[in-house]
Amino acid sequence: MSNTDEKSSDPLDNGEINEQDIPKNVHLMKTNNQLRELHTLLRDRTTLRSDFKFYADRLIRLTVEAALDQLPYVTHKVTTPTGHCFEGLRHEKGTLCVSLMRSGEAMEKGIRECCRSIRIGKILINEGHVIYAKLPSDVNRRRLLVAYPVITTGTTVSTGLEVLLKEYQCKQSNIILITLFSTPDGLDYICKLYPDISVVVSEIHRVAPNHFGQKYFGTD
Repeated sequence: MSNTDEKSSDPLDNGEINEQDIPKNVHLMKTNNQLRELHTLLRDRTTLRSDFKFYADRLIRLTVEAALDQLPYVTHKVTTPTGHCFEGLRHEKGTLCVSLMRSGEAMEKGIRECCRSIRIGKILINEGHVIYAKLPSDVNRRRLLVAYPVITTGTTVSTGLEVLLKEYQCKQSNIILITLFSTPDGLDYICKLYPDISVVVSEIHRVAPNHFGQKYFGTD
């Protein structure tokens, strides 16, 4: 996020959008003080990289946990240490993470912390062109968590989704896109192209923190 972007913003406009303007297939995490603090710290240009990475990992974990709640769950009975039967839930197996490199790799640690044995496929996109894709052969039969932290125009994500839908014959309804920050325009672009995917996002704001990837990996 540049200083020019900040100065050009209307001081009476906080850049956020009304919930009724959010596409129906988008799950916007409920804002609370903790989430707002993380958004603030990750935007603060004085935040040191070590602190930035710590706060980013916290936000990633929270967003991943919100995304996992969108997976299908089935009834699962267990026996407790005291011998009682407890009827609970477990999510259906076969979920795959697809990381849109390189920014998406920042989210892999949080996903692994929440899903211990999850497999991770990768797609590398540069200037709208797919450079590299490594995915298991049965990807079209799996539930997919597509990871990309910041959406501005939506073109990178749409290119990655095209690979999954056209080349690997995946179903839109099996895809959950996990992103930390998105602009309204980028989100609308993706949702109009792919109305049957699910999107989980921690914040929708007209000014996205585009420095996220560079700061996280120390290349800024």
